[in-house]
Amino acid sequence: MYTEFISSEGLIRDAAKSTQKLDIFEYERPIGIQIFGSDIESMKEATEITASANPDLIDINYGCPVKKVACKGAGAGILQDIPKMVQMTSEIVKSTSLPVTVKTRLGWDDDTKYIEDVAERLQDVGIKALSIHGRTRKQMYKGEADWSLIGKIKENPRINIPIFGNGDIDSPEKAKLYKERYKVDGIMIGRASIGYPWIFNEIKHYLATGEMLEPPTIAQRVDVCKKHFAFSMRWKGDVLGIVEMRRHYSNYFKGISHFKEYRTRLVSTMDEKEIYAILAEVEAEFYRYEFA
Repeated sequence: MYTEFISSEGLIRDAAKSTQKLDIFEYERPIGIQIFGSDIESMKEATEITASANPDLIDINYGCPVKKVACKGAGAGILQDIPKMVQMTSEIVKSTSLPVTVKTRLGWDDDTKYIEDVAERLQDVGIKALSIHGRTRKQMYKGEADWSLIGKIKENPRINIPIFGNGDIDSPEKAKLYKERYKVDGIMIGRASIGYPWIFNEIKHYLATGEMLEPPTIAQRVDVCKKHFAFSMRWKGDVLGIVEMRRHYSNYFKGISHFKEYRTRLVSTMDEKEIYAILAEVEAEFYRYEFA
């Protein structure tokens, strides 16, 4: 598991929002802390701060396509300057005794898909694993992820570090198909787990047995949603905890055709007790609902 990515500049300034993300629960291990930034010295300093939190590894984000990150030369923005990307990675590897991994994309756009060369160069400066999202920065999250270049990297006899594929994996069947087709060492899952954390066990079970697990019941979905809400309140506070949780309700109850009324109520209240009461209503109303 990896943390949400953390700004190197935020860590150096001891910004509360950034340093809070360094907190690790022992049951989360093995866990990597992911950092991003555009300045090499700041990234080295952030690496030292991050290492003090005692993660199992440090991951560098060279993949975030969001404008406010990429346009500052961080995240996927560094794909426009491959020599700097390699130099930054080298300096980070040298500055810590922890394993360093990288998450990146195929390139900045269709004309700059240099990932095959980048993979070799990053391995040469000491990273221990490489995760690749099968899109360019220009694509953002649009279109279908192209795993063909990920497969080519895995076939490269010069590459001996683990290669992980990322992009569009949203079912156990697809995970198995892509793992076997492209021979990757593992698969990274992000968006498909939002509101549906069961996907990890479903995939592991399918890979091990060839059988699909039963989808979570309404009771299970409500239970996990409540736990998520409780953590959000504890971590973010009474206001932000409620507001940031609003984007997750639809994901937890995706597929229920008459959930809209309950969602409207959930996102319209700032009362903690009322939210728990509405979730209890959802469980009572849809307890017989069967998911495909």
